[in-house]
Amino acid sequence: MKAMIEVTAEARKWGRSIGLVIPKELTKREGIRPGDRLKVLVQKEKKNPLKEMYGFDPSLRPAREILKDIDKEGWNE
Repeated sequence: MKAMIEVTAEARKWGRSIGLVIPKELTKREGIRPGDRLKVLVQKEKKNPLKEMYGFDPSLRPAREILKDIDKEGWNE
């Protein structure tokens, strides 16, 4: 069994299914041909890691607004 290779593949509609597009350079380097069976580990890329980790997106509010709210709540006493 060969070592695992990490690569970003694009998912595209293929009839009623979804197919993965593997970069040409990888297919050449690994000798992948149509009909070959591949083992795939699927992990969707995170679009906004902070939002997915913490449940919020700090970029939605400017820092000034956040600091004003902190002052209103008395956090700087």
